[in-house]
Amino acid sequence: MAKTTSTAKSAAGSKQAASQNNESKLLNKFFVDGLKDIYWAEKNLVKALTKMGKKATSEELKNAFEKHRTQTEEQVKRLEQVFDIIGTKAVAKKCEAMEGLIKEANEIIEQTEDNTMTRDAALIIAAQKAEHYEIASYGGLAQLAKTLGKNDAANILAQTLQEEKDTDELLTQIAERNINVEAAQETE
Repeated sequence: MAKTTSTAKSAAGSKQAASQNNESKLLNKFFVDGLKDIYWAEKNLVKALTKMGKKATSEELKNAFEKHRTQTEEQVKRLEQVFDIIGTKAVAKKCEAMEGLIKEANEIIEQTEDNTMTRDAALIIAAQKAEHYEIASYGGLAQLAKTLGKNDAANILAQTLQEEKDTDELLTQIAERNINVEAAQETE
C-alpha cells in the first residue's frame, strides 16, 4: 500500500511539474511578445520624437524631445541586450497602441498653429500619453522578468522604467513652468 501511495504522489508531482512548465512556457511567450511590442514602439518613437522636436516652439521643449530621442535610442539598445540575455532574436512586433499614439501626435501637429505654445502644450500631452504607455509596459515586463527568474533582464527593464518616469516628470515641469500659462494667453 505504501508503494502505491508513493507512486501516486510521484505521478501527481510529475503532473504538477508538467503543468507549471507549460504555464511558464505560456508566460515566457507572453513576456517575449511584450518585449517585441515595446521594441517596435521604441524604434518608432525615435522617429516621432525627432518630428515632435522640430515642430515644438520653445527651446526647452525642443531640447527635452532631443534628449529623450537620444535616450530612446539607448533604450532600443538595452532591449536588444534583454533579447540577448533571454536567448531570443530581437524582432519587432507592430505595437498598435504606440502606432495610435504617434498618429495622434501627428494630428496634433497638423491641427495646431506653428510657433504657438498651444502646440507645445498639446505636444507635451501627446508625449506624456506615450510615456504612460511605456511606463505600464516596462513596469509589467520588469515584473514578469523577475517572476520568470530573468533577473538581469528585469534590472535592465527597471532602469528604462525609471527613465520613462523621469521623462514624464520633466514634461510636467516644462508644462507647468511656462508653456501652459503662455498657451492660455494665446488668442486666434
